[in-house]
Amino acid sequence: MTQKHLSKVLDEKLEENEKKAVSERTFMYDGVLYPTMICSLETLKNINTFRAREDDIILATYPKTGSNWVKEILMHLEVASGKYEEDEQKQRQQTLQESSLISFLEFGEPGKFETMEKMPSRRIIKTHLIPQKLPRSLFEQKAKILVLLRNPKDTAVSFFHFSKGIKMISDKETWDEYFEDFITGKVVYGSYFDYIIEWNKYVDDSNIFFITYEEIKENPASALKKIAKFFDFSVTEEKIESIVKETRFESMKDNAGTYGKMGQVLFRKGIVGDWTSVFSESQNKKMDRKFEETIAKTKLGMMMKYELYCKN
Repeated sequence: MTQKHLSKVLDEKLEENEKKAVSERTFMYDGVLYPTMICSLETLKNINTFRAREDDIILATYPKTGSNWVKEILMHLEVASGKYEEDEQKQRQQTLQESSLISFLEFGEPGKFETMEKMPSRRIIKTHLIPQKLPRSLFEQKAKILVLLRNPKDTAVSFFHFSKGIKMISDKETWDEYFEDFITGKVVYGSYFDYIIEWNKYVDDSNIFFITYEEIKENPASALKKIAKFFDFSVTEEKIESIVKETRFESMKDNAGTYGKMGQVLFRKGIVGDWTSVFSESQNKKMDRKFEETIAKTKLGMMMKYELYCKN
């Protein structure tokens, strides 16, 4: 799939989705909502037919926590990892970019798993699924998993704009209405808080590495070195600095056309603290209370530095 074809496919899916009634834009499976535009019930039912490899690079994220940005970082790190001649690097980058849609585990039809079987190593595979819903082979093969976290307030705001932008929810739905859905987990892919709770059970697993969106934004070079070390990428200091520049949010937004019309909603602001211009005082208190009651005392909750990023 060329980049031009990828853009066309995404545009077609977006147009199809806009024609559907709001109730037809999502479906329920195993107690969780999924978007019909990109997910298939059959794919989810057949997820365990996917065969993982030990050298797979897995990126696990809750929606709108930076998956496209960090996927780009992983692609650059993999290409720069010293395994390719200079003339091979560009081709490898293009191959990874063109497979980015099909390599999202739960996207598309179940036949995709056969296509993924033919992808060369190392495969970069993304998912929004909680660990219990992932293919068992990921854990059996001990594939390394990078779990990306983002503070709940910015995640909620970004998710709202994205959901409106791709018509996953009604055009008439307000931020206030969406906030209540987010707090109660009535959004696609389910509860943000449940997602953190489930991944927290794996916090001491040596094959799983956790990092926050905020850490990468604040100190990208240091964060990239940690990611490179975890995945055994051999990358020079000079190359790290180069990748930091190449994967800045501004650069990503400039290339958003790769994703067609969807690029306009995939790359919106990419900042920390956007929630401050949206949350009401009562919403702030409600989110603070929800965080405290659910994940504040977990290792992942503490890792988020909630007091720093989510308090005025």
